Amino acid sequence: MDTATFGAGCFWGVEAAFRNIPGVISTTVGYGGGKKENPTYQEVCTDTTGHAELVEVTFDPAKVSYEQLLEVFWQNHDPTTRNRQGPDVGSQYRSVIFYHSPAQEAAARAAKEKLDKSGKFRRPIVTEIAPAPPFYKAEEYHQRYLEKRGLATCHI
Repeated sequence: MDTATFGAGCFWGVEAAFRNIPGVISTTVGYGGGKKENPTYQEVCTDTTGHAELVEVTFDPAKVSYEQLLEVFWQNHDPTTRNRQGPDVGSQYRSVIFYHSPAQEAAARAAKEKLDKSGKFRRPIVTEIAPAPPFYKAEEYHQRYLEKRGLATCHI
């Protein structure tokens, strides 16, 4: 098993985008990239802790590649808006890839460069690519939030 960590706006929709991909073993929503240990949702929402809302994806690389997960990441948010996705504004909603190995870093940087050069977006991609920080699991009511409410996505 391997781990991938992505931030692409509100973690409810990001988790749903990854959860049902064949080869994904589990998804966990949480926080990372900030300066406070074990932050709460309420603290992260103040936009003062520096944390991003994240999804930690545990996957079987024999069934789904990291590059395939990157494709899902790019397709499910706007990587050209800094600290914003749709109506959600703040650094907790930033576009970020936290890598767990040099191979993941190389794949993420190559995918970002290729997409940036493709002309798909009129603005440059602002996605942060950085080493995986400590991951703090979000409160239980956030886990599989949309599924618990009978929703498939929360896209606008």
